[in-house]
Amino acid sequence: MQPAVDKPGALNIARMTPLVSIVVPSYNHARYLREAIDSILAQDYPRLELIVIDDGSTDGSPEILRSYGTRFHWELQQNQGQVATLNRGWLMSKGAIIGYLSADDLLLPGAVSAAVRCLEEHPDAALAYCDFNLIDPASAVVRRVQAPDFDYWRMVVEIECPPGPGAFFRRQAFEKAGTWNTQFKQMLDYEYWLRLGLHGRFVRIPEVLAAYRVHPGSQSFAASHQIRPEEPIRIIERYFENANVPGEIRQARDQALGSAHLIAAQLFLKTGKYRQAAGMALRAFRLKPGSLVSPRTVRMLLNALFNRLGHRLLWSVRRVFAPRRP
Repeated sequence: MQPAVDKPGALNIARMTPLVSIVVPSYNHARYLREAIDSILAQDYPRLELIVIDDGSTDGSPEILRSYGTRFHWELQQNQGQVATLNRGWLMSKGAIIGYLSADDLLLPGAVSAAVRCLEEHPDAALAYCDFNLIDPASAVVRRVQAPDFDYWRMVVEIECPPGPGAFFRRQAFEKAGTWNTQFKQMLDYEYWLRLGLHGRFVRIPEVLAAYRVHPGSQSFAASHQIRPEEPIRIIERYFENANVPGEIRQARDQALGSAHLIAAQLFLKTGKYRQAAGMALRAFRLKPGSLVSPRTVRMLLNALFNRLGHRLLWSVRRVFAPRRP
């Protein structure tokens, strides 16, 4: 199976455009996998390498991949986890620009072309990211998510993570930052963006170019035993061990740790461990006075308490009022 690189009739354009590689790690998302793959194959960009690695799925995902034949490169492997699968795909890819798409998410038309154009217009940028839609299990749009404009200080100190689905970055920056860290499971993308951001700024594309799916099997609905509440604290502590951290950010270490403890409190709330959540919130207040009364804190805590319930109610209402098929 060979990766699909150049589309027919696009050879002249291909010589002037960088190869873009997209890795899709797939694990038990047969319900959504075909839609994710088709959203990539439908892109109008002429030089696209698609690599899909199935990480030991036990549902019908392998059969879906076999149905595509040799249209792109796909592989089956024993279960190794999302991070190891992504790293493997990126290391085997050849693109000067790389990205990934979760097997339950989507790229909207023109996403790849817009990302390449953005990076070409901003040669100092390491990564381009976009706004995206939040969608439900049936692919209906729940709401638009407007990503914040990039501010590296806020990304570290406020734990604000601008990139979502539809982010693309330069291989040069990837080679400097290294691969994703297999130690982290809860906020693995955030930890990587912290390192990547040391090698170039991120640029926001103010367009909806991707879709993030919320469903019972997504990270947003992870079972309590899968949530690692203290991970954001370990990420920030490890980040400040890096000698390349800028001086003005290094001075804000306590503020960043305060934000990390606040995120940990939110995650403990999701697991129903209210005592530990209160302890983390108190530690956050000591490190970052005033944090407990900020509007952002209130939104975070309400999200932890009611986000899952809100989505489930919305899905139930839509099922009731959805038009019945003949």
